[in-house]
Amino acid sequence: MEIWHNPRCTKSRAAKSALDDSAPAHTVRRYLDEPPTVAELAAVLAKLGKEPWEITRMKEPMAKELGLADKPRDRDAWIAVLAANPVLIERPIVITDDGRAYIARSPEAIEEALS
Repeated sequence: MEIWHNPRCTKSRAAKSALDDSAPAHTVRRYLDEPPTVAELAAVLAKLGKEPWEITRMKEPMAKELGLADKPRDRDAWIAVLAANPVLIERPIVITDDGRAYIARSPEAIEEALS
């Protein structure tokens, strides 16, 4: 199990704490320090069943600077933007060993990831 974690984020810290308590064999990836590749993002998006614009933090100043609100919905282009600017990726993302992925912002999503 892996968590894409930002220690400055309250929701991410809560998810990490739950994993620390319930899944001791997990990996913590500080995705701002070790950004996911385009291929990794594409794989996680497939596991999430989402498009890149659905996991983009549109309220981040970087999103406004890049004009993402008006950017065409070109999947590959959006994935490239997220890979180049990981601060835009919604967090935390938990990836299970059996191939599932969750945006673990709620206790329910964390519980589902751990089940």
